[in-house]
Amino acid sequence: MPLYKNQNIKIYNSLTGEKENFTPIHEGNIGMYVCGPTVYSNVHLGNVRTFMSFDVIYRYLLHMGYKVRYVRNITDAGHLTDDGDVENDRFVKQSKLEKLEPMEIVQKYSVDFHKVLDAFNFLPPTIEPTATGHIIEQIELTQKLIDLGFAYESNGSVYFDVLAYNEKGLNYGELSNRNVEELFANTRDLDGQSEKKNPQDFALWKSASPAHIMRWNSPWGDGFPGWHLECTAMSTKYLGETFDIHGGGMDLKFPHHECEIAQGKACNNAAPVNYWMHTNMLTMNGLRMSKSTGNYILPMELIEGNNSFFEKQFEPNIVRFCFLQAHYRSVLDISNDAMVSSEKGYNRLLESYKLIASLKPHSASSLDITAWKQSCYDVMNDDFNTPILIAQLFEGARFVNLVNDGKETLTAEDIQLLETTFSSFLFDVLGINNEASSSLGIATLSEKLRGTVEMLIGMRNEARANKNWQLSDDIRDQLLAIGIQLKDGKEGTTFSI
Repeated sequence: MPLYKNQNIKIYNSLTGEKENFTPIHEGNIGMYVCGPTVYSNVHLGNVRTFMSFDVIYRYLLHMGYKVRYVRNITDAGHLTDDGDVENDRFVKQSKLEKLEPMEIVQKYSVDFHKVLDAFNFLPPTIEPTATGHIIEQIELTQKLIDLGFAYESNGSVYFDVLAYNEKGLNYGELSNRNVEELFANTRDLDGQSEKKNPQDFALWKSASPAHIMRWNSPWGDGFPGWHLECTAMSTKYLGETFDIHGGGMDLKFPHHECEIAQGKACNNAAPVNYWMHTNMLTMNGLRMSKSTGNYILPMELIEGNNSFFEKQFEPNIVRFCFLQAHYRSVLDISNDAMVSSEKGYNRLLESYKLIASLKPHSASSLDITAWKQSCYDVMNDDFNTPILIAQLFEGARFVNLVNDGKETLTAEDIQLLETTFSSFLFDVLGINNEASSSLGIATLSEKLRGTVEMLIGMRNEARANKNWQLSDDIRDQLLAIGIQLKDGKEGTTFSI
């Protein structure tokens, strides 16, 4: 019997602002759509945080025995700047900067995206559709909205008519709690020449200028799809007119997800999604990450140590462990201290897990492992609370150490339950890469081996102080030969694997 039969999951629904009991449309099956990257630049850490949150949610739903169709799109066309300026299409703009064709930009940054997610041990989605692969569906959807009276053509572009939508008793602004009348009242057309009926109307299809490279033929002339349209077209194609979960960063609530709701309701006369989920933002050293301020770092720069914010490189398992110590709806702030602390905690947790194999069974248990196991499910069932799950795993590590020290006892059956529960939540649900953790690396260095390396660094420092350069170089080279690299800096010598 699948686990979901005797577990009750609650999900915070951004649409209602409440935690709700999760009931899928079709028992045992879940449709989940997550807005993927816009591939005109490197994926940033904020993206990684969002996709990691939904990777864990996906993993937990699979662990519970659900069959999940997880759709995460790639936006490779039609992503305008907020002001809708066609000449500032991000793909076209980046292609000019890098002197590459737009689809070369798409390929370059799609590869980067997958490389980063692979490094962090993400499960691939069930389907990963692209906007350019669904142009026909987007044209058909646009025509349907025109036919239903929710859209209009203007100078070769097509816009969604927000006022017409609301006049039919629908509510544009329901997800972000915006009042559409106030939006109209507080917005004016600055140049008086807009081709839109109302400033809040959004593009379903944009006419392409003669110089615009990314273009497709349509009933309204050559152009390209609007950003909001692609997600509605792809989610409904693969998940149906109404599906279970739609996720993304909180920055997408308005206008992107608001527009998706409007498009879905206008086309199908039904809410497109039952549970809306949004992740919070990521900051660094208490400040918003921004290229313009210099408070910015790319994921691979953090992993490889090529940055000035962190004292050393941190392997992906450590970064993942750090990220998951914040709830997906809370702001996550990363810093050197936070990463170092996460590394120490992760090492302690992993060392305790490894001790389970050497525990000696007794005829009776003095610890309630069944209750501890259920506590792990309880916190994940409560809106996927990963930081409290990690706290429960540390409680399990405490049990391991107590039994190892002879202060508590466990039967062979409970030792096995402890091991399988620990393994399931640490590796299968949280997504820690077990293979990477099992190999020689920073995260799995035993304290004895770590002490040995530090002793050799001390000997090398002494040799350098005595100008014994031969011995100093020999220690460095022999450590490098077994994969341990020494780095000399102002703060002293550190090592990495």
